[in-house]
Amino acid sequence: MKALMLHNACDLGPIRSVTAEVHATDVGCEARFRLDGGVDRIKVPEAAPSIRTDDLWKTTCFEIFWQPIGGTYYREFNLSLSGRWAAYDFDGFREGMRDAPVDAISLSVAHGSSDGAGELELVANIASDLPTPAQVALNAIVEHADGSLQFWALAFPPGKPEFHSEACRQWVLDRA
Repeated sequence: MKALMLHNACDLGPIRSVTAEVHATDVGCEARFRLDGGVDRIKVPEAAPSIRTDDLWKTTCFEIFWQPIGGTYYREFNLSLSGRWAAYDFDGFREGMRDAPVDAISLSVAHGSSDGAGELELVANIASDLPTPAQVALNAIVEHADGSLQFWALAFPPGKPEFHSEACRQWVLDRA
């Protein structure tokens, strides 16, 4: 698992670390995200039917951005702890947004504790056409109990947190 960094404009909060990993599979990818810290002091969406849903980024959720190397096209996945998800295709930076074709998304959530702190993990199995080699971004949005948001990523461009920036896509991935 790789450590995600907290954007420098975000206040510290109950989550002390976020880690994530992704692997290409024969049908798409599998990703794992883990929050460590005071998970009882963040907003976690209630379990809901696993359906495509917009605006998941407005509360605690995870994101994957997948861009085939050499192109401007990219795909975004939003993955909620509720079980809901979204997938969008873009022709370029925030251009040409449309629903992305997805064969299936399976999300599972596990709660635990490590070293006396809370732990929350989401595992996503995504069946979708994901060309490799690709540059991949793994991101997290964490909503605190007071409604403030934290933004976590492998890297950020200068300025405000912008997950759509190619600068966030720091994981180069290929099928083994």
